[in-house]
Amino acid sequence: MTKGTRFLVAALACALALPSAVKAESATVKTIKERGTLLCSGHNGSYFGFVEVNDRNEWKGLDIDLCRAMTTALLGDPGKVQIVPLSWAQRFPALQSGDVDIIIKATGWTMGRDTELGLQFSLPYFFGGTQLMAHADLGITQASELGGGTVCVEAGTTVERIVADYLKTLGVEHTMVSYEKAAELRTAYLANRCDAFAGWGPNLAVLRATEIENPEKHIILDDQLSSEPIAAAMRQGDEDFVDITNWMIAALLLAEEHGVTKANVSEMAAKPTNPTVARLLGSTPGIGERLGLRETWAREMIAAVGNFAEIYDRNLGAQSPYKLERGLNNLWSHGGVLYAPILD
Repeated sequence: MTKGTRFLVAALACALALPSAVKAESATVKTIKERGTLLCSGHNGSYFGFVEVNDRNEWKGLDIDLCRAMTTALLGDPGKVQIVPLSWAQRFPALQSGDVDIIIKATGWTMGRDTELGLQFSLPYFFGGTQLMAHADLGITQASELGGGTVCVEAGTTVERIVADYLKTLGVEHTMVSYEKAAELRTAYLANRCDAFAGWGPNLAVLRATEIENPEKHIILDDQLSSEPIAAAMRQGDEDFVDITNWMIAALLLAEEHGVTKANVSEMAAKPTNPTVARLLGSTPGIGERLGLRETWAREMIAAVGNFAEIYDRNLGAQSPYKLERGLNNLWSHGGVLYAPILD
């Protein structure tokens, strides 16, 4: 064998050892395609701005739109999503049993969930911390002033642990009361059975602004108990499905960053403004085959639900009843912390 022949044989062996650019279909995606629907988490009630039911009995919210985005990426049709109502405590058992394929439901990424529950998490798509809302007539502004009070919280959330740990650190004696349903918690607080309502800061702000009469009678305390990354949760062991979820979120952020919207996506696909947009919209091949999907999945997804800014605005921002500023949940280029990996 000549030196040149040995080189060619070695090169061929290396090439055969490399993974194929075309991914095999993930087990989770195969199940979803065979079923013809994506089973995505809902809520047993309304978690305003994220997972709620409107007056026509239709699901809406930021998390619901991400479920629809994922469904479009996988099945080409946002209408093929099935939203499964779940309490906070039910969501992880439902995922493990296969009652849902993915949890997209204001779910915090924690070490315990990551290492003890057999879960994997996506890129964070939202950041929000735990806070406390109290009756203004108590005359308090800080959690340290809650001594002897009753704090109500929704069962099965990270909020329970965060509040308990925080008040213990402050040395504040208190009574914690948990409720299975958000509606029961709101009713208890408004009936003065609780001195304080512990919850996720963005949700408390939405609740105070739109769902409570005389919002000035309620105050969100100064304490910021946590800054929690919110991510989609999946079962451990299907890395290809995790990749798809990550790039679904990344594609929505990239679309916003590059000005690709629901209205102009077809035009941008026909005449991409730069190489990243060409890759994002499948005009330059790669975004599909590397995930085992169609080359046009991101284009179809944006046409169905818009980019991340459009999703935020209609559910939480300027086009919603809540008018919440994006703050940390803006793109890195606009003073926030959200960013997408490089689409090369």
